[in-house]
Amino acid sequence: MLDQWDALLGRLGVAGHDIGRELLARWGEPHRRYHDLAHLRAVLGHVDELAEHAADPDLVRLAAWYHDAVYKGTGTDEEDSAQLASAELTGLGLDAAAVAEVARLVRLTAGHVTDPGDTNGEVLCDADLAILASPAYSDYAAAVRAEYAHVPDDAFRAGRAAVLRHLLDLPALYRTPQALAHWETSARTNLATELVTLQV
Repeated sequence: MLDQWDALLGRLGVAGHDIGRELLARWGEPHRRYHDLAHLRAVLGHVDELAEHAADPDLVRLAAWYHDAVYKGTGTDEEDSAQLASAELTGLGLDAAAVAEVARLVRLTAGHVTDPGDTNGEVLCDADLAILASPAYSDYAAAVRAEYAHVPDDAFRAGRAAVLRHLLDLPALYRTPQALAHWETSARTNLATELVTLQV
């Protein structure tokens, strides 16, 4: 994956091989069960699938690299990841407006709510939420529970149920036409099914 990172930075006119290696190490931390290298790879793949809908696909890809770069399960991961992106990308000499856009996109993944016309945000959020429509959804849910093994069962159920309700209350889980057409129904079914199990 490091070659993808190097190629991406090359297209943006900067270089940062060592930072790419450090990012991969972050994504490979042993406490991660879902938010790991496989998730990063999947999100990047979905960004590629949806790239035609983004105003700047390469900035969306850069945000994908950073969107869970910090993952501690503390509730500040997106903000911490955005700050990491800002610091590192500024240090590489990336244009200030591009740095700000990447950080903004990373922050969006905290709630997956986008403004109308925010095509970059739509693509990143859809790519991040693609797993919700997957036939392997139960594996994803189990991996998320494993990441929160330190949280008592009752507290986890309540918190997870709140997240699922938030997602189900969105007018649409997906914003790009392609994702909406192919993933929306399956994702809503998966979310509703998990919500029922949490309330048993």
